[in-house]
Amino acid sequence: MKKSEQFRRGVALFNARQFFEAHDVWEEIWLAEAEPEKTFLQGLIQVAAAFYHHGRGNSRGTESLLTAGLSKLAGFPETHRGIAVADLRADATKWMEKLPAGEHPGAPKLPRIRRVARSIGKRKRRG
Repeated sequence: MKKSEQFRRGVALFNARQFFEAHDVWEEIWLAEAEPEKTFLQGLIQVAAAFYHHGRGNSRGTESLLTAGLSKLAGFPETHRGIAVADLRADATKWMEKLPAGEHPGAPKLPRIRRVARSIGKRKRRG
């Protein structure tokens, strides 16, 4: 399977709330990828792992992995690799802000990864 197909499969798994499986699919690509894509994929992997931990009732793991994943995704443009990265960051940040207060928005409010027609700004990485 091509990397682009694997990437899309990971997105589909994430959106189907199969976070552990999305993590595994993206990790296969991550292992062979060079920077800056390696960091981008690691951010997605950590966000997926965070929501996997949420599903298992591990608030500490959820918060820690969301923080790490969002930190890695922060340097990427609004859209990258065909997805709306800014939307994912915003949705995950809203989720994370509720965790310290003990609030849990619930499964229907879990972030989704939105696809965009074409990734613009792939080469414009913010420092």
